[in-house]
Amino acid sequence: MKILFIADEESKIYWDFFKKEQFEGIDLIISCGDLKPEYLSFLATMTTVPVLYVRGNHDDKYEKYPPEGCICIEDCIYNFNGIRILGLGGSYRYKPGINQYTEFQMTRRVSKLFWKITFNRGFDILVTHSPAKGVHDGEDMCHRGFQIFNRLIAKYHPKYFVHGHVHMNYGRQFPREDHIGDTCVVNAFERYVIEI
Repeated sequence: MKILFIADEESKIYWDFFKKEQFEGIDLIISCGDLKPEYLSFLATMTTVPVLYVRGNHDDKYEKYPPEGCICIEDCIYNFNGIRILGLGGSYRYKPGINQYTEFQMTRRVSKLFWKITFNRGFDILVTHSPAKGVHDGEDMCHRGFQIFNRLIAKYHPKYFVHGHVHMNYGRQFPREDHIGDTCVVNAFERYVIEI
């Protein structure tokens, strides 16, 4: 199974120069946030591949204009052909916004998922907008990662942890891939394909 992850910046290859053959072999598209709802709707319409998403800190507009034809996986486990995907969007709170959270608030969101995670016997992919504390995050409040993500990974050992939020074009040397124990950590900025 091939999953295309997208985040933070609309890919010109898909948006401006769309060719259906670019999506051959792609089974699922997952947005890690901060993308225009029109972009997600466009991909869902033009590819006929299911598009899942979590919200980024700049996605307050999704409240009124959600991406059409797409599936929000916030605070749930979505099962796709046996792959269990847990979605937790939003960023660390640095100003007012409906998709920004303190560490305490994100921890409460996670605690409310206990029975869903238990019922599904864990999850295979953790999809978030923000990174985990100390892994791919920044030192400023805006790009700080959540410690609770580290605890989730340590407890359930998902195969992948995929996030957005930290742009590869910031001029800093952010790695694209990393590891937390056995979990592969991926920064999905713009586009990234994982084969499972």
